Order: sequence, then C-alpha cells, then structure tokens
Amino acid sequence: MRKGVTASAACLAALSLTAGVVPSASANTLAAPDKITIDVKTVNGSGCPAGTAAVAPSSDATAFTVTYSDYMAQAGGDSNPTDMRKNCQISMQINIPQGFTYAIASADYRGFAHLAKGASGMERANYYFQGMSQTTPKSHNINGPYSNNWQFTDRTDVAELVWKPCGEQRNLNVNTELRVNKGSSKETSFMSFDSTDGSIKTIYHISWKKC
Repeated sequence: MRKGVTASAACLAALSLTAGVVPSASANTLAAPDKITIDVKTVNGSGCPAGTAAVAPSSDATAFTVTYSDYMAQAGGDSNPTDMRKNCQISMQINIPQGFTYAIASADYRGFAHLAKGASGMERANYYFQGMSQTTPKSHNINGPYSNNWQFTDRTDVAELVWKPCGEQRNLNVNTELRVNKGSSKETSFMSFDSTDGSIKTIYHISWKKC
C-alpha cells in the first residue's frame, strides 16, 4: 500500500516585531513549563462549522493539537462549485506562566485524500500573533491518482522564530486551507483534514524562552 505523502516546507520568513518587549536572540531556550491552558476565542471558516473544531494542549506543554470533524474540500461529480475550497481560522489565547514566551517551531498537518487521475489537491497554512504581520503561507500539493492518508510538516529555523511579545496577551491565529481541482477528471475527488477513522490531528509544536 502506498504510504502517505510527507514534505517539509522551507522556514517561514522572519518578521520584525514592532510592539512589546521581544526576547533577545541570546535568550536561553528553556524546557517547557509544567502546564499551559488554551482558551479558544473564535472559530471561523467554511471548513470548521460551529462545533466541528477542537483545540487541546499536550500534557507536557510542548505542543497543542487541533482536531477537525467536518473539514473537506471536493470537486468533480455532483460537487458544488463552492466545495472546491474550504478554510478555517482559529483564534486562541494560550495562557502561559509569567516570565515565559513562546513561538510556533513547527506544525504537522495530516488528513486523507482521494484524488482521481487528473485531479489535484492543495493544503495551505500559516499562523501569526494578533496585531502582527502574518507569516508567509506555505502550500503543499498532491496529484492524483491518490487515495491514502497524507502528512506535511512546516518548520521554522530557530533564528527565525516569531515570538509572542513578552508581557503582552496576544491571541494566536492559525489559518488553514484546502483546495481540490478536478482537472481533467469527471469523478468526485476530495481532500480532508480528517482520517478514515477520525484519529488524525494537526499538531503545532511550541518553542519556549525566558523573557
């Protein structure tokens, strides 16, 4: 059986932080704090109707997961034209201990795709802190014929991590998008952030520093 597609994107572009106190490049990288909590503020988009997306921190505070239950783009067959693109933006407040700050070091995006010959699918994502410039979206493509789980990973070099300004409470926004192009195929093709058994999650890995 063909294994899922994997890919690593080039590092996200470094952004200039103009507000708040930013940890210096010489700050020591720390082990994760004992615990973090996450408050989801808003969930918007055609890929995540109300009640279909959930966010949870890992027990060791080194990551958080996003699980979708109704996030699928499709094209061809009897699909509606608007079904070819789905997107979601989740805004969350990550509550961390005083004296710490964090950045997203990498993200693992997983799902399932069934793409007929001639069709193609695309996953695109980025993330940024409230009030700051968005990081450059990274895109990954799959060409049909393909019918299996998929996984893509975006990583950021340590020197180019975008840190939450110290002493400020800023929401983290995570954006995702799926697109399917039917191409020359007449069959229904789809790409989703779900797996066939519902066990696949998107994982965001966190780096920590002291303010």
